[in-house]
Amino acid sequence: MFRFIIRRLLFGILVLWLVSSTVFGLLHLSPTPVEKMIAGPRASAATVALIRHNLGLDRPFLIQYWSFLKNTFTGDLGYSYVTQSKVASLIADRLPATLWLVFGAAVLWFVGGITTGVLSATKARGLLDRVSTVFVLIGLSIPPFLMALLLLFLFFTKFGDWGIHLFQPGQYVSPLADPTMFLQRMILPWLALAFLIVATYTRLTRGSMMDVLSEDYIRTARAKGLSERRVVYRHGLRAALTPVITQFGVDLGALIGSTIVTEKVFGLQGIGQLVYSSIVQGDTPVILGVTLLTALFVVVANLIVDIGYSFLDPRVRLD
Repeated sequence: MFRFIIRRLLFGILVLWLVSSTVFGLLHLSPTPVEKMIAGPRASAATVALIRHNLGLDRPFLIQYWSFLKNTFTGDLGYSYVTQSKVASLIADRLPATLWLVFGAAVLWFVGGITTGVLSATKARGLLDRVSTVFVLIGLSIPPFLMALLLLFLFFTKFGDWGIHLFQPGQYVSPLADPTMFLQRMILPWLALAFLIVATYTRLTRGSMMDVLSEDYIRTARAKGLSERRVVYRHGLRAALTPVITQFGVDLGALIGSTIVTEKVFGLQGIGQLVYSSIVQGDTPVILGVTLLTALFVVVANLIVDIGYSFLDPRVRLD
């Protein structure tokens, strides 16, 4: 186990280096220089050159790259080109909103997807299976922004007209500061984000469960007289969760930097919004910082998933 974790950590460091280096190179190949975006279209050549010099963009590419690697290794993500604030501070201010958004939605889509998928697989070609199939098609077909707007219109506008206030739009509020306001501002974003992903988990769980339930050891367990509930949930579901957990680890890590639409519609001001504004403004250090953060979450999530395999499937050995 220890050697496996060390190997995966080294592999994770390699992945972080490759991702950050690729993004660093692509950003420096941008057709619109950062200094021109900051200075504006009417700025003089002298002003553009001064901004370029102050940002250190007039240095050779390899020197800039080495400085980036050295600072990143020491935990220094640099300063924002636009606000002159520390990138680490900007990310730390926005990270709680995104973490709570992803965590709450993950609980909903994971539990909901597995429950619906298992029921659909055990009642294959029945009414429940057909209803879940329609639900999956709807979930996969509706764009993220449309689902968020529909929920906002229904629960805020319509319910508000009836005197029912279940949701209050606005920026993120810490659950420690005001638990009620926290729930009122997060419940719709959770539902909007979870609805788009729960369909995938329903389909994945259903397919995996149907494959497992046709295995020989499942038929043997039934022949021994075990109850159907024990066969399905203790023997079948445990083996069927392997691909679901794999997908869960990838989604959980990747969503940290890709919740732009949900945060934009509900005004949460999280990491997604920070990424969007940084791309528009050409704020390279912030883009690199968020990219590293997202890659780190993906690496850690996949490490946890790999370790979890040994508990889900006794045949898996980590060595």
